Amino acid sequence: MPDPPDGARGEPSPAPSSQAPPSSAPSSPAAEASSSAEAYAALLDQPVQIVTAAAGGERAGCLVGFAGQCSLRPVRFAVWLSRVNRIWRIADRADHLGVHLLDPERLDLARLFGGETGDETDKFARVQWRWGPCGVPVLEEAAAWCVGAVLGRVDGGDHEGFLLDPVRAAVPRDRTRGAFLSLDDTLHLDPGHP
Repeated sequence: MPDPPDGARGEPSPAPSSQAPPSSAPSSPAAEASSSAEAYAALLDQPVQIVTAAAGGERAGCLVGFAGQCSLRPVRFAVWLSRVNRIWRIADRADHLGVHLLDPERLDLARLFGGETGDETDKFARVQWRWGPCGVPVLEEAAAWCVGAVLGRVDGGDHEGFLLDPVRAAVPRDRTRGAFLSLDDTLHLDPGHP
């Protein structure tokens, strides 16, 4: 196992050099390939999820690519919603959100919740769903789902992060880790909102 970097064991890190590295210094292959954050982000392929919310007699749902576990103990999740989407306007008033994983063959659900805008389409009229825990819409055709209480929000630029404390989840007994519909599977879809 390699030694941790300087300072990782409580040792002081050496003072930064005031001299620039010589131009003949070899650069890393990664730096030569690309130094952009967009190129790095393009390497990531996580599951996409459908987030659902209800508040003030309205309901909404949207396909999201930015979601995942953010704490081990206690278990917490975070989902990031675009401020231009209807789901954000509903979620901003909601106490709980639903998060749904999709089987790889459910591109139809991804297309509906990611390619249509709730401002023009009642997405729920075209799917099987029910009212779930805490008054959150739950998609019956999801591979697995979780409802979480909104503990807080964080500004992430054009998206807002919602910190969720899971209160109930449904995962089929025979389902563990496995293939779910991923970001790469949906890149060809035109978003309902830019």
